[in-house]
Amino acid sequence: RENSRFGPYSSPLQTRGNTARQLSGRRVPDSYLEEGFLLDKSVGVGQPRRVENAKILLANTSMDTDKIKIYSSRVRVDSMNKVAEIEQAEKEKMRKKCEKIMAQGCNVFINRQLIYNFPESIFAEKGIMAIEHADFDGIERLAAVTGGEVASTFDLGVTLGECDVIEEIMIGEDKVLRFGGCKVGQACTIVLRGASSHVLDEAQRSLHDALCVLAATVREPRTICGGGCTEVLMAQAVDRAVEETPGKKALAMTAYARALRQLPTIVADNGGYDAAELITQLRAAHAGKKKASFGLDMENGTIADMKEMGILESYKSKLQVLLSASEAAEMILRVDDIIKCAPRQREPGMY
Repeated sequence: RENSRFGPYSSPLQTRGNTARQLSGRRVPDSYLEEGFLLDKSVGVGQPRRVENAKILLANTSMDTDKIKIYSSRVRVDSMNKVAEIEQAEKEKMRKKCEKIMAQGCNVFINRQLIYNFPESIFAEKGIMAIEHADFDGIERLAAVTGGEVASTFDLGVTLGECDVIEEIMIGEDKVLRFGGCKVGQACTIVLRGASSHVLDEAQRSLHDALCVLAATVREPRTICGGGCTEVLMAQAVDRAVEETPGKKALAMTAYARALRQLPTIVADNGGYDAAELITQLRAAHAGKKKASFGLDMENGTIADMKEMGILESYKSKLQVLLSASEAAEMILRVDDIIKCAPRQREPGMY
């Protein structure tokens, strides 16, 4: 993942300061961009719901040492007083650990693991916001945007993260924590809304594809006209080459040009318009060579100048689509026959 095109992250939706959150409810058009980093966690009982000028200690440490966790261990005592002494010793050990954490000068403590009731009450007494069970990706991204580091021991100094404000906000029916004014760079979160998990997954895939195209355009800034304009131009160029090509190759080239014109046809069909009428108008417009930038206007059901409307596509993305489709068609044509196993014969009387 370190060598991917998005750095240590596998997607433009999950880069250093950007992330996407799916929250069920309402409609997809109600999705929006939230300034700040959102963490889908809640604050401990009796702790502040808003902290300004936050000093954040990020940790991945055990905060439940009030139980003995050594496999097959056994403690034998001869009175209940000794059991109470063991429990008190464990509490003192946890209290000292909490004091080491508070000695770092933090007013917000975010732990990768659980925080049990006793340390939670200690943080509440000191007015420290404690957040437990933060997912691994979330805490790693928080460390990146706040400038802190994830610590597991607190004997030495720990680099604290910083942000202007941490507050608990409501999004729909869910409570989330918003980290605003992060120290390192500008963090933002895309909040996706939808009626069900299937709708949210599809919205996130569409958003991911759009951001991938945008990232490809940043690296390769060349753009081409959209709305089926490029496909019609390519089909016309192939048709002109067919007139000068003898033999059976001309038949294959004609089929290739026809396949290119199918793309704007499908776009028109998906828009609910008369595809045959629009495609013939588009071919006639391109034949004059004065309207070479014309394409399909799906809002009005006509053809229009794509440059004036600002409908452009990434050159690199379109090139990759064309190459992938051509390679797939060539691979299918190379298949001479398909070997199919005969179905298993059922015995009489079996269903």
